[in-house]
Amino acid sequence: MQSRMRIKGALIGAVFGLLTALAGPGVARAEPTAATGDTATAGDVTTVGNVTGFEADGSVYRFRAGAAAARVSFVSAETFRIELAPDGEFTDPTGDDIVLAQGAAPATRWKDRGDRYDLSTSKVTLRVHKSPLRFALYRSDGTRVWSETEGIGWDDERTTQTLARGAREQFYGGGMQNGRGNTSHRGETVEVSVDYNWDDGGHPNSVPFYLSSAGYGVFRNTYAPNTYSFTDPVSASARERRFDAYYFTGDAKDVIGQYTDLTGKPFLPPVYGMEIGDADCYLHNANRGERHTLDALEVADGYLEHDMPNGWMLVNDGYGCGYENLPETAEGLQDRGTQLGLWTEDGIEKIGDQVRAGQRVAKLDVAWVGAGYKFALDGCKDAYKGIEDNSDARGFTWAPESWSGAQRCGVQWSGDQTGSWEYIRWQIPTYAGATMSGLAYTTGDVDGIFGGSAKTYTRDLQWKMFLGTTMTMDGWAASDKQPFRYGEPYTSVNRDYLKLKESLLPYQYSYAHEATKSGVGMVRPLALEYPDDPRASGDAAKYEFLSGEDFLVAPVYEDTTERDGIYLPKGTRIDYWSGRTYKGPTTIDDYSAPLDTLPLFVKAGAAIPMWPGIRSYTDRTADSALAWDVYPQGDSSFTLYEDDGVTREHRDGAYATQRAEVDAPVRGAGDVAIRIGASKGGFAGKQSKRPYQFSVHTGSAPRAVELAHKLPRLGSEAAYEKAASGWWYDKDDRGGVVKIKTRPLSTAEPFTLRLDGTSAVGGRTPAAAATLSAPRGQEIGAGSEGTVAVDVTAGTADVTDAEITLDVPDGWQATPARIKGRIPAGRTERVQVAVVPAEDAELGEASVTALVRHRARGESRTAVQRFAVDVMPPPPTADAWASDLDWLRDTNGYGPAERDRSNGESGAADGRTLTLAGKTYAKGIGVHADSDIEVYTGGRCTAFTADVGIDDEIDGYGEVAFSVEADGAVVWTSPKMTGASKTVPVDVPLDGARHVRLKVTDTNGSKTGDHGDWAAARFTCS
Repeated sequence: MQSRMRIKGALIGAVFGLLTALAGPGVARAEPTAATGDTATAGDVTTVGNVTGFEADGSVYRFRAGAAAARVSFVSAETFRIELAPDGEFTDPTGDDIVLAQGAAPATRWKDRGDRYDLSTSKVTLRVHKSPLRFALYRSDGTRVWSETEGIGWDDERTTQTLARGAREQFYGGGMQNGRGNTSHRGETVEVSVDYNWDDGGHPNSVPFYLSSAGYGVFRNTYAPNTYSFTDPVSASARERRFDAYYFTGDAKDVIGQYTDLTGKPFLPPVYGMEIGDADCYLHNANRGERHTLDALEVADGYLEHDMPNGWMLVNDGYGCGYENLPETAEGLQDRGTQLGLWTEDGIEKIGDQVRAGQRVAKLDVAWVGAGYKFALDGCKDAYKGIEDNSDARGFTWAPESWSGAQRCGVQWSGDQTGSWEYIRWQIPTYAGATMSGLAYTTGDVDGIFGGSAKTYTRDLQWKMFLGTTMTMDGWAASDKQPFRYGEPYTSVNRDYLKLKESLLPYQYSYAHEATKSGVGMVRPLALEYPDDPRASGDAAKYEFLSGEDFLVAPVYEDTTERDGIYLPKGTRIDYWSGRTYKGPTTIDDYSAPLDTLPLFVKAGAAIPMWPGIRSYTDRTADSALAWDVYPQGDSSFTLYEDDGVTREHRDGAYATQRAEVDAPVRGAGDVAIRIGASKGGFAGKQSKRPYQFSVHTGSAPRAVELAHKLPRLGSEAAYEKAASGWWYDKDDRGGVVKIKTRPLSTAEPFTLRLDGTSAVGGRTPAAAATLSAPRGQEIGAGSEGTVAVDVTAGTADVTDAEITLDVPDGWQATPARIKGRIPAGRTERVQVAVVPAEDAELGEASVTALVRHRARGESRTAVQRFAVDVMPPPPTADAWASDLDWLRDTNGYGPAERDRSNGESGAADGRTLTLAGKTYAKGIGVHADSDIEVYTGGRCTAFTADVGIDDEIDGYGEVAFSVEADGAVVWTSPKMTGASKTVPVDVPLDGARHVRLKVTDTNGSKTGDHGDWAAARFTCS
């Protein structure tokens, strides 16, 4: 039956073509001589039939297919809309909520080709096949962009478009897709709808938009849930009995730009919005006891006392929290350089009064999703507008479960999660992937709002400093989670990364402004910048992203001090910490990443504007310097964007731009010129003059540095710090950095800085430089003499005169070591450096930096590398209870692991007497699955014994398994145990193991009642 229909349609279509050999533009109508609008039905799905009528009206074209109607409307030369109404009546439930008013429609033309109509602009041609009605898009050069494999179909629940899939076609989009998105969706199904799933696999902040590497994107203009199956063929459906989609043509950035032209460009946050935020409940806090809103000022003081940025604070972030003394709280926070935010759990009816009292940030609740996404989108727009209508500030909102269009009014936040290594892992691809849907600001809480640990908090904070926005949330966890709560070394590492972000605000803010023009956010998947690299779209790049074009970030998402599988695409990248250069494409394994080191790589040619030496943007004065961090290679540039940072005056043109251009050798020796253009434009507070600082990563000292005349060369770091202008070559800093200061210079005048007789990044002979590494797993005793091994590898030239020094923690001692003779090119020599840790050195991981000064190819060079050593406690020398020993790790599922008590609740020492099957124990460890306790035995112990089970306090609940690991190997496991199981004895030989880990794992997917006891846990040692 279906074949006969198609033959009939083809014959009549040919006659129809003869009768309607007309070409646009203008208004035209053509009707066939016979009814050809039959529809095909397969099961309950109806497919649109043959064209029975055609009408052209300027840039809008209408088609009839029996009872169904279709309409094509061109928005621009590369953007158009296709609508299909099965009953012939067009509807638009979104109205003007999402799609903004557009400019004049483009000039179009049409032609009847017999079996099809061609609808054309200067850029594209949409082919509309007649029998049956099917669409296909072609570029002006005749190459196909996409084509339907069958006509649009519908049933009672959904309407579906089916497209052919290219052999190597990749797909991105769908909004915030937790755990994926920065690599291709090819072969996957993506749901676009509210699901309130904040974890891996969830899809909060969905967007009914996707883009293809074939050069197009599709936005489904609807509030209905969507499903995209990027199989062969591609199936894209929306849960409604209508079809309404916009199509965009071009590369990925072009498509994102066109989509955000249609639905709104991302907003420009205030500069304080790009600093870290802090959220908690201060009034009626069920987790913290009764407090008052003004107590938020004490927390703000904590940031100041620890020299940490803090841009804004939500002071009522908890259900039923409320607030009091709002004007006084706002004023107190502003006195501390922090802005007031409120959670809108109770609605936004009071936002006018709240903003007039000082509110500048609004975080929307999930309740704002309401009955469909219109409510959520209206909430975002209304809160944003409420801030702007009642102050001179910019609207700044945060929203979960938003929709297309929300990028113009808010940050998209991924919801309530539990801090863990797994949380870090799946968040990495989430936010870069969301950029592919026009979401410029997506983020999650540092270390989640539940659970977490000092180490996961620090690791999570590191990489989130390279997102545009982020915050830390306190009141839902067992204890507060501000970055200064964990003690050393965590507080210092957190401070360093918070201040690194602060110094990078000119770079990040410039990208924020760019997003308002291009629609493309700063946080990007590698595939966006390297679309022709097949590895950039696959798993090789899944757990890394670009922060702007210049930074490649590869977060550590496991409890390790080494990172494997870092993929660097084509080009030269420089390790931010060591200055080591890498030639891509390449994959780095065994990258040394102690706790203080985020794997971070800079693109050669980068010129990065920075604010040096500040805690907060409010520290900037009229005399503050602007710094440029330059990695010279070839010709490159960067345009700095500046405005007042807080008001909306920039929308009326009150801003300035300043362009930096770098002219350098592509490789090796040569001169470097840095041209800083005049600052164009103006705004309140713009500097009329300012000093400049430059860090130029050459790897080779210049003969001279000139700025109209030769600048004085300074002989030491101390002399450089004192001088008002001049330069110093710091050979020990990241392979060699030229540091330059100028006196205040007029921002209205351009200037050129010349470095004579130096080189591109990497030095005159980059491959000749030595590199450093260290074997993993090195251990050293607190207060004990020991050695740390360092490996020195020569490059393409012999290394001579090598001396290795170690930068160690305060209180430690390290003796420099020399290598006698030479290290032949390409060879590695291991050097043992004598080290004595402090008596009171913190147990566990310590970060050490090795520096080797050497000569290669007749030039003095340096290489530097950070790595971790483990500080061990004295091993037991006699039998010992596990609860009496130092623990190298004590990961626990809820609250702290307890010594000689059951797990209890969230606080320390709140457990009960250890009890298994009615028997009580004075000694042991109480935990909550999943847990991991590590003990250092140093090869001194021969056995481990214990009784294990779920504590009686749980009354029969819970299901877990126990295991013992010795030096990384599992040496004993229990059966699955419930609260009703009998106690299981443990008697495990250790055979001289150095490290023992006691693990309790949940076995039924529910953490309820998983209170595992290692009762009478004891090591037999000598």
